[in-house]
Amino acid sequence: MTYTDAEAVRHYEKALDSLLFFRGEVAKEAGAVLDASPRSAMGNVFRAYLGLLGTEETDAAGAAAAFEAYRRDVPVADLTPRERMHVEAASSWLDGDIHKAGSVLAELVVAHPKDALALAVGHQIDFFTGNATLLRDRIGGALSAWDQDDPHYGLLQGMYAFGLEEAGHYTRAEHVGLQAVERNARDVWGVHAVVHAYEMQGRHEDGIRFLDARRDDWSTGNYLNVHNWWHYALYVLETGHTDKVLAVYDAAVHHDDSGGAAMELLDAASLLWRLYLVGADTGHRWPVLADAWERRHDGAYYAFNDVHAIMAYVGADRISDAERLIREREAWLRDADPGLSNVPMTAEIGLPVSRALVAYGQRRHTDTVDLLLPLRRRFHTFGGSHAQRDALQKTLVEAALHARRHDLARTLLSERINLCPRR
Repeated sequence: MTYTDAEAVRHYEKALDSLLFFRGEVAKEAGAVLDASPRSAMGNVFRAYLGLLGTEETDAAGAAAAFEAYRRDVPVADLTPRERMHVEAASSWLDGDIHKAGSVLAELVVAHPKDALALAVGHQIDFFTGNATLLRDRIGGALSAWDQDDPHYGLLQGMYAFGLEEAGHYTRAEHVGLQAVERNARDVWGVHAVVHAYEMQGRHEDGIRFLDARRDDWSTGNYLNVHNWWHYALYVLETGHTDKVLAVYDAAVHHDDSGGAAMELLDAASLLWRLYLVGADTGHRWPVLADAWERRHDGAYYAFNDVHAIMAYVGADRISDAERLIREREAWLRDADPGLSNVPMTAEIGLPVSRALVAYGQRRHTDTVDLLLPLRRRFHTFGGSHAQRDALQKTLVEAALHARRHDLARTLLSERINLCPRR
């Protein structure tokens, strides 16, 4: 580890462990690496990755400025080939090309399959780009190089389980995910993988029991707790208890003490949108959530986030705000660098989906169908999981029903029922 002393290495290992467990200490430990060794190659790379993993535009801008200063100070020729690839991956993502960053990290782990940071960051990139095949194979391709006694082996199993689930291997995903959780009860990503496997099979009661039995391990003290509570609420929604869904929303998903992170706000919007589709009364919650999105003042950074902001504006009946956001993204596209990953994400999926959501809010259901139907097998290209994107599939079904497109609605429902009879 170039320009990294022994104390910095100890903090790096703690930071890596915290990252894999989604612990809040990760930022403190990553900072301690650079306090001990300011020119540390991997310390600066780690800080850059942290600024990107939250899909927050302001964090990414700060990380880009710090990383540029580091690159001016430390010539790339001073670094090992492995460190250079990390620098290239971080630089590519900071420059807006998340797909290239994922490709560089994939190449890196062919030569260094036990680079846990490369695997973990690459895994999240595959999630942000909706690439189910790579979610599975990036980890699967490295796993055999690991000693099963390695303390991080179980955490790799948790990642692999999520990739298996997204690629449709639900039984195998459940099995590997349960092994991961057995190794590390607080492996919240492994818990998350099992939860996804149950969701995709319509095993909502099993999911509730699984999460209830392990609540002390996943529900607090980590960055993923809100998202796992969101999954819990989805299970409860399928049991028909709207009041309990709203209780989970108020206690854990979005409340007065919520920090306003994009990943948490999109979970809140996605949950309320599902209630909106079934006509449930959500009280004051939509206007509060719309205000939270508006306070962010997000620029064009990640189309997946934009779509959930649109949900909040439409749910709050603030159509003018939704249309303003759409106009801003249209204007951004006219001058944007075509090499930015968010350009096709916005142009091909984000904007048409946003227009469809506005049309649904205005009860222009035929327009909603016409906008969503051509995209329904390509939603994954702007990121997220099957469970997250299912809100769009549900919107299409509801719009088809309201538009009296009965043959289409029957076909869509038949697809869903035959794929997952219990859903």
